[in-house]
Amino acid sequence: MTIKPTRTLERDRLAERVLNLFATQNICVLATSDPDGAPHATPVRYFAREFTLIFTSLGTSPKIRNLRADPRVSAGIFAPLTGPESSRGAQIFGTARVLAPGEPGFGEHWAVVGPRIDDAERATFLNDPGRCVLGVISADRIVYTDHWIKRDGYAPRQTLTLG
Repeated sequence: MTIKPTRTLERDRLAERVLNLFATQNICVLATSDPDGAPHATPVRYFAREFTLIFTSLGTSPKIRNLRADPRVSAGIFAPLTGPESSRGAQIFGTARVLAPGEPGFGEHWAVVGPRIDDAERATFLNDPGRCVLGVISADRIVYTDHWIKRDGYAPRQTLTLG
């Protein structure tokens, strides 16, 4: 009979593992709902600032239209799977804001994104602020999965509640 690990990681250790995942990946699958309630999932490149994910987008994209109508989101981040015990990822549950250049909060989030994108993208973004926006995902809860921690007696699924 196999005993399933059930121990919970200490909050600081769990937070460190989540932040490590955020820092070592750069694509998430963002899930929104359209005005009729139908799901819409799309991959986006993100930039992390602690437990906040920031992404650039055209202001007319379906994901941005959906966020303006309903800010509730879920996002999935995962590391490449190299074997059965290498499964590692996070499900982020929270809300998102859409920020256009000049709006309150834009500058502080652009400071995270701007230096990390290439010159061509930066120029396009700044030259057409009417079309380009930032999406800012604030996590309320993160469900972290890491099968490697089972070897130390911890449950492979851990929940980090924020705020």
